Amino acid sequence: MSRTPLYDEHKDIGAKMVDFAGWQMPISYEGGIQQEHLAVRTETGLFDVSHMGEIRVEGEGSVDFLRYATLNDVAKLSPGRGHYSMLQNDSGGLIDDLYIYCNGEQDFIIVCNAANQTAALSHLRKLGDAYTVDIVDESESWALLALQGPGSVLLLGRHCDDDLSAVKKNRKITTRLAGISADVARTGYTGEDGFEIFCRPDDAVKLWQTLVKAGAQPCGLGARDTLRLEAGFPLFGHEFTGDTNPLCSDYAWVVKDKNFYGREAMWNANCKQKLVGIKLTERGIAREGYRILADGEEIGRVTSGTISPFTREGIAMGWLASDYASVGTGISVEIRRQEVGATVVKPPFY
Repeated sequence: MSRTPLYDEHKDIGAKMVDFAGWQMPISYEGGIQQEHLAVRTETGLFDVSHMGEIRVEGEGSVDFLRYATLNDVAKLSPGRGHYSMLQNDSGGLIDDLYIYCNGEQDFIIVCNAANQTAALSHLRKLGDAYTVDIVDESESWALLALQGPGSVLLLGRHCDDDLSAVKKNRKITTRLAGISADVARTGYTGEDGFEIFCRPDDAVKLWQTLVKAGAQPCGLGARDTLRLEAGFPLFGHEFTGDTNPLCSDYAWVVKDKNFYGREAMWNANCKQKLVGIKLTERGIAREGYRILADGEEIGRVTSGTISPFTREGIAMGWLASDYASVGTGISVEIRRQEVGATVVKPPFY
């Protein structure tokens, strides 16, 4: 198992560690997932996401290459800006979802999921053979922290050489935090305002300790999952897989009308199922894999579900038959062999 530079720090402050995508990662700390979740919703939470992969793409063909290799359009990114995107296969599904930052006119950093880093890197290099680009795995060169919550700009701003309030959403700057050189992006995966901080691995402990001492609540992967679900954000391996077409979801906006790898398979797919938000109207927890029913017949499966720590309602996402995917449609979820009432909703759930 791999360890982030903050492994010992997590252990010292009482983290419960789990194996995740080949990494030892904190699932929660002593206060528990609900406390951490609410800290992000109301104040400021701090995540170690150094397990994520970073891949640099640069060279005179980088824009054309990434326009072809990914679904969103990097030609629209100016230096210092980033966007959500996806890495598609040739059968209408996905290899991973990504965040791409433009560092310069021909210089991009891709952040990918830890579980898919090898597959994403291999696929990019395969497609890159036809372009004048350098594709370099820089994952070991970076630690990544995520400071999220309504108080994040004030807390981080006290330690930053630049005015973070001037940094707009999806923008990234190079600055100094507590004397440490870092790239700071106003992005995140929680549905709250916040920043993702790229620093050198040797600087991660000092930066983490500085932010925790300033009042940030350490948060683990458990709260990260409940936060993203409550915000209606997909997780690769759950909502999106190699067989799911993003055009059949609310994330169809990512798929830009241009020439891209696998376009024909994705563009011409018949959306027999759609990805929807689900809110339970009765008590229960809709877990991943549970059957979604209509008139007693299976019409889909839950991909993620929980009790919202913020609203205390049962919430879920799932793929179901398109005929039942309209907002307001009454359905049910089979929980412990009982049909529990639910309705189709449009996320976010709070």
